[in-house]
Amino acid sequence: MPNSKPRANSLIELHKPKRASSVALVVPLKDASRECLKRLARYECPSLPPYPKSQAAAVLVGLFVGRWGDIYVLLSRRSATLSSYAGDTALPGGRWDKTDASLEDTAASFAETARFIQIGLPIDKRRVPLLCTLPPFLARSHLIVTPVVVLVTDPTLRPILNAPEVDTLFSHPLASFLHDRAPFPLPSSSPYHDMPWGPTRVRLHSFLTGREASGTKPIAGLTASILLEVAQIGYGIAPEGFEADAPGQASRRERIAWELSRAERFVEALKREGIRYDWTKEERREREKRLGRDKSRL
Repeated sequence: MPNSKPRANSLIELHKPKRASSVALVVPLKDASRECLKRLARYECPSLPPYPKSQAAAVLVGLFVGRWGDIYVLLSRRSATLSSYAGDTALPGGRWDKTDASLEDTAASFAETARFIQIGLPIDKRRVPLLCTLPPFLARSHLIVTPVVVLVTDPTLRPILNAPEVDTLFSHPLASFLHDRAPFPLPSSSPYHDMPWGPTRVRLHSFLTGREASGTKPIAGLTASILLEVAQIGYGIAPEGFEADAPGQASRRERIAWELSRAERFVEALKREGIRYDWTKEERREREKRLGRDKSRL
């Protein structure tokens, strides 16, 4: 990625007109940062067949431009008193709410509503405009999680943390997820591990934050997978020094279909919500695609 001199740009020029109106803020942007934001703003999320709303959630990927023109992402350290994932480094988020009209509404509105009170972002499209949403990820907690990517354009915003949920809010350079060089090297000689999952293996990544001495955990699991994909889409390149996926790894769509056709919690939710889509057929179709791709590489 080029290390060019930052130059002033109006951030609003990087957005699709339907996703932002106008903003007066002008900030320095490196060429690589400007192109990253443009790619994210152009990204179109592929649709997914219907899945249970009761098992849906979203997380906020809040980006901003630092003083030297690089892009950073906002991360939080979950409260040590929480019953699940206490102390983890995470993205703020929440589950689908019954007031949401649809899953699409959930994904879009999560970036704009008070459900992100964990970090106190305002409900203001001009200061926190939407860049894009990504295809959903499958969480270990049997949730289907949609990442919502926004750009914080107002440097005067000051987060107000919800202490019962969040201990600390900090930033991390987005580009660091694409390499294993200092100042944020990967935590060991093996920056990831592959674990068995259904019909294939899945690669789980882990990234240091540089704050481990103060008790901050590395960026790992679902959070690491999401940010790795955001960085790849934004910068338009594959990671340097490691592969994002395990050999022959099933796509997220195939893994979601596999779980929806087998996991008891998902099967019950599909019945409860009257969803009749044949996820078994979807899983079979995705598996055949994967096996075809694997054969073509031989």
